[in-house]
Amino acid sequence: SMKGVKVGEKGQIVIPKDMRDMFNINPGSTVLLLADKEKGIAIMSNDGYIKFAQAIFDAQNDPLGDK
Repeated sequence: SMKGVKVGEKGQIVIPKDMRDMFNINPGSTVLLLADKEKGIAIMSNDGYIKFAQAIFDAQNDPLGDK
């Protein structure tokens, strides 16, 4: 899914409702911004970040994938 959003005067953007619903993002939710000058900006829901961090942790414990 992809949508265009406008940036407000204070640099704020609004995450479209269908995307907030898809990722269960509610008022007060914490999201993670990932930024790369060449690839752009990605927004991850907190649940996504926890899964991502766990995958990194698992890979460090088993770098050859021998599980």
